[in-house]
Amino acid sequence: MIHEEQAANIGNFLVGRLLPFREKRSVGPFVFIDHMGPAYMKDYQNFDVAAHPHIGLSTLTYLFEGSIFHRDSIGSAVEIKPGAVNWMTAGKGVVHSERTPEYLRHTDKSLHGFQIWVGLPAELEDCEPSFHHTEAADIPAWQEGDIAYKLIAGEAFGRKSPVPVHSKLFFLEIKSAVEQTISIGKDLLEKRQCMCWKAL
Repeated sequence: MIHEEQAANIGNFLVGRLLPFREKRSVGPFVFIDHMGPAYMKDYQNFDVAAHPHIGLSTLTYLFEGSIFHRDSIGSAVEIKPGAVNWMTAGKGVVHSERTPEYLRHTDKSLHGFQIWVGLPAELEDCEPSFHHTEAADIPAWQEGDIAYKLIAGEAFGRKSPVPVHSKLFFLEIKSAVEQTISIGKDLLEKRQCMCWKAL
């Protein structure tokens, strides 16, 4: 099935929503997938998602371009840059905001990335909220021929991302300079729910 993203307003910013859609409410633990950008903003435009609550899930934020400042009700205040991962587990409840960092607010800027909502296992839905930031340098990355891989979250190919997921899943970035067919492996897909991002 091929599904085209649909526009969704998350405050003062339009994202392309890939999940959910009418025929599919979730894929394994993945319940929302928002594709941010690529967007090019003038010096008077900023990404500003006001403080809002989450409960019973985790959010994963991953950027290809730009920068977002995350602040939440458990005291986290972190800037995320391309290649790094923000993983927030809401559990019994957390409030957070996401904004263009102060030092970029009056400059031309770009933003491109994903935010993915991941449902928590039933026994963790009321856990204490937590936040984990993983720097880009700590994300497993490797090359096979002309294909570059990054294991953004989860376990795959004998590697494990330090992002603290709570279910059997993996989120993999695959980059290739040429169009080609890549085999991920049926047995791996049967063991874990996956989300792959492919860029040529």
